[in-house]
Amino acid sequence: MLGVLEMRAGNLAAAGAALDRALRADQDDPELWVDIGRLRYLGGEHTMAIEAADRAIALGPRNPEALQFRGQLVRDAYGMPAALPWFESALEVAPDNPEVLADYAASLGESGRAGDMLAAARRMAEVAPDDPRPYFLQAAIAARAGDFELAQSLLSRRSDLDRTSPAAALLSGVIDLQRGNPASAAQRFDRLLASQPDNRRVRQLLVHALHLSGNDRELVYRFGKAAMLPDADPYFVEIVGRAYESLGQRDEAAPLLEKAARFRDPHTAPMATSVPVEIAGARDAASGVDAVALVRGLIASQRLQEAIVAGEAFRTRFPGSSDALGLAGDAFLAAGRPGEALRRYRAAAGIRRPWPLTRRMFAAHAAREDTRAAYALLAGHLRGEPRNREAATMLALLALEFGRQEEGAAMLDRALASGGERDPRLWALKAEVALLQDDIAGARDAAEHAYRLSRSNRQARHALAGALTASGEVAAARALTSP
Repeated sequence: MLGVLEMRAGNLAAAGAALDRALRADQDDPELWVDIGRLRYLGGEHTMAIEAADRAIALGPRNPEALQFRGQLVRDAYGMPAALPWFESALEVAPDNPEVLADYAASLGESGRAGDMLAAARRMAEVAPDDPRPYFLQAAIAARAGDFELAQSLLSRRSDLDRTSPAAALLSGVIDLQRGNPASAAQRFDRLLASQPDNRRVRQLLVHALHLSGNDRELVYRFGKAAMLPDADPYFVEIVGRAYESLGQRDEAAPLLEKAARFRDPHTAPMATSVPVEIAGARDAASGVDAVALVRGLIASQRLQEAIVAGEAFRTRFPGSSDALGLAGDAFLAAGRPGEALRRYRAAAGIRRPWPLTRRMFAAHAAREDTRAAYALLAGHLRGEPRNREAATMLALLALEFGRQEEGAAMLDRALASGGERDPRLWALKAEVALLQDDIAGARDAAEHAYRLSRSNRQARHALAGALTASGEVAAARALTSP
């Protein structure tokens, strides 16, 4: 118990000492091995955490805590659907365990099983009436169904939820956006970004909210430089460009809008860093944060051989760390050695496979011109994370490249249904696919929708021009594409 308390307080060394004492007293307690595994995971010893989980399962194959922990590790590496059997096994033993029910409900929701997720959340509310998580889970399902009034009502039943849960704060901001309160949404996203400065999704939502609320001057002051970085995502770049355009600063807007228009380019650069390489180099890289700053600083400065050396040194120091493996892979990828990058990325993905890692693996396959491996990679990630809009979009582009029009169209519909309904580029691409399938009416509907979302978007204008030309309205098409 002392070890768990120290771990929750962030005192990992003290937690390790306490758990070592407990282990000397009893080496066959599966729940002790779960605690050891959680400590190892927090400390970046990811492969050793998996070993501890396996030991816990071997000692207690019907122990709910051991089954739950193994399920959480499986979820990190292989996605939500793969984790469900582990949580179901835990619930067979402990059907009223609220922690397992929470993991089970969340995994069901992310796997697209909304009805089953609601049933699990309601069961959790029955066995743990003071737990706020069932309200959040039900609110998330309501928001995905487009019922934002119900989502807001569910969240408001626990007024402290958005202050104690980052996920709830994110959902509250999205609800504010959908209900026409962008200024309130921007405040929520701003607070969340302050606590999670590397969260790109939150940053993207914040710039969107700032733009909608008319705070373009603040937007370009805070994010203008970030939009020019090579790893900036297209939507983020486009919004910053639109903000410059709204302020009348067309010279600043033009290169950003041109950069955002390169939508079909799947290349992904390793993330840059805001820490100058001189400062990063002065640190001893003893921690993960310092090592990341050093390696990324060296990459940004094009000191690529030094980046490889630093990345490999960190990986050697922490051989069981998924983060260290991924960072070493970044250095090799930046240096134009995608094969060696992939070896490290694959080892990292066997432990934990977040979307940014999959994107970097995709970039390594693209650098080797191995489109079939890239396709299999994206398809596998989408099986584990069915609602990933970016993965569905990239898979659609690859399917179209292979001439699989029906599959590409299905992936586009999936991306649109996963939160992309306000992205004009997706609708423009849908229009292009419809034209390839000789569906002129469908192409026109999709292109008109893209144009309504963003009249200045170049892809939307060209898609509509193509649909109008196919409809015989050549003069109207020319007017759209003329300077």
